[in-house]
Amino acid sequence: MKFKGKNVLVTGAASGIGRQIALTLAGYGLKVWINYRSRPQEADALKSEIENGGGVAAVIGFDIADEQAFIQSIKTIVESDGELSYLVNNAGITNDKLAIRMKTEDFESVLKVNLTSAFIGCREALKAMNKKRYGAIVNISSIIGETGNVGQVNYSASKGGLIAMTKSFALEASARGIRCNAITPGFIETEMTENLSDDMKKVYTDKIPLKRFGRAEDVAQSVAFLLSDNASYLTGVVLKVNGGMYM
Repeated sequence: MKFKGKNVLVTGAASGIGRQIALTLAGYGLKVWINYRSRPQEADALKSEIENGGGVAAVIGFDIADEQAFIQSIKTIVESDGELSYLVNNAGITNDKLAIRMKTEDFESVLKVNLTSAFIGCREALKAMNKKRYGAIVNISSIIGETGNVGQVNYSASKGGLIAMTKSFALEASARGIRCNAITPGFIETEMTENLSDDMKKVYTDKIPLKRFGRAEDVAQSVAFLLSDNASYLTGVVLKVNGGMYM
């Protein structure tokens, strides 16, 4: 992979897919800013792992749902490194229940974290990237944003909105040479899927043409590609990392 920029901010990087994204991007030579909200020990451990492997990392703790904290954190990165080259909006939450039992605050709280915070991140990153007329953003959406799912009206709305928003940002940012793409992971091996029973895993894998759950590395390598100069002619793309479950 070839990268013109030198640093990247990954939100929700202390665990799960975000952690693997941070490790992978550090392996390609980028300085990784590790965002966390409530797992400082995991963030510090990830920083140490990256540095022990010869990479460069910094930890930056803030709640992505806090607009002023997000704005200030991007300013901190630019003041430290002189630029923000790349952004990965990875952090997100779920709050599942059937729509008829879902309170308005249950709906809006998920949109605030999964969609509104990504809007703030994209907006502020573009301000920083505009100065150099270079940069790339990847938003981590979900297959659920494309298909919908029972009990996830709020989550599907937030992830579907993220897809549409990515395309609008891609149009607005293109004049400055800045690209914005999205990834929609399917079922990925994480702490959440590890808790599924063997019977449930079989139910899901039977629906996947490649007959397996994806790995966090599958998503991370896709992120690296979309950020890199290898994808310099791709913007507004929705990359489906789902084993063929939804085409």
